[in-house]
Amino acid sequence: MSHRTESYLVGLVGDGVTPSLTPPMHEREGDVQGLRYLYRPIDLLDLGLSGESVGTILQSARTLGFNGLNITHPCKQLVLEHLDEVSPDARRLGAVNTVVIRDGRFIGHNTDFSGFAAALASGLPGARLDRVVQLGAGGAGSAVAYALLTAGVRTLDLVDMDPARAAARAAELQGFFPDSTITSGTPADLPRLMPLADGLVHCTPVGMAAHPGLPLDLGLLEQRHWVADIVYRPIETELVRGARAKGCEVLDGGRMAVGQAADAFRIFTGQDADPDRMRAHFLELVAAEEVAA
Repeated sequence: MSHRTESYLVGLVGDGVTPSLTPPMHEREGDVQGLRYLYRPIDLLDLGLSGESVGTILQSARTLGFNGLNITHPCKQLVLEHLDEVSPDARRLGAVNTVVIRDGRFIGHNTDFSGFAAALASGLPGARLDRVVQLGAGGAGSAVAYALLTAGVRTLDLVDMDPARAAARAAELQGFFPDSTITSGTPADLPRLMPLADGLVHCTPVGMAAHPGLPLDLGLLEQRHWVADIVYRPIETELVRGARAKGCEVLDGGRMAVGQAADAFRIFTGQDADPDRMRAHFLELVAAEEVAA
C-alpha cells in the first residue's frame, strides 16, 4: 500500500465553515472504517480571505499533500476555472462542491445533486414524481432541481421570489431534460400549483435558525403530498413539523446533508460510507448543538 492511501487529509473551504458538522461526520466514518482521516475547516472569514482566493488555496492544499477539499459558499462557481477536470453533472450545474486532488490534478464533482438524489431514494421510497413544486431556484435549488429531474420528475414547477432567476433556471434545465416540462413562477402561483403537485421541495433559507418561519401557507398542503426540506439547522423546521402534523410523508434536510457527505467520502477515499450510520451520528451532533444553544 502506498503512503498516499494510508491516510487522508481533507478540508472544507468557505465562509463561516468553522461550526460545520461535515468534518466530524467524515472523521467519525473514517474512524469506524479504520482509516486515518483528518478533516479541517478552512474558514475564509477567519482567514480574512475572499472567495477569489480559492485557486491559491487549492494549490496550497496540493503542496501540503491534501487528498481533497469540499467547497461551499462563496466558492462553488469560482472554483471551476481552477480545475483540470469536472464531472459532466457538475459541469452542467456550473457548480462544484467536492474537489479530489489526484496525481497533482484537481477533479471537480457535485455531491449536492447526488446527495439529494440519494436522500430522496432512501427517505421517500416510492414517492410519486409526476409533478413536483420546488420553492427556491438559487444555488442549492439548482442542484436539487437537477436531482429531481434525474430521478424522473415529469413536470417541475420552479417557484422563486425572483421571477427572472426562476425563468432562467427553468430554461437551462429544459435544455438538459427535453422530455420533462419545467415551468417557472412566483409564490403567488402556489395556490394554483399545489393542487396539481405530488410533492413539494423547499430550497430557501426560511426555517433556518437565523430565518425562522414558514415558506408557504400550510393550508396549501394536503395529506397526499410529500414534503422535502433541505434546511437542517434545526432538523425539525416549522415546515417539517407542520407537514408531518398534516399526515404528509416528510424528508428532513439532514438526509441531503448526510447524502452529500457520504458521496464526498467515497470520492475522497474510494470506500463506501454507511449512510444510516452517518445519519445517526449527524442527528447526535445536531441534538448536541441544540442542547448547547
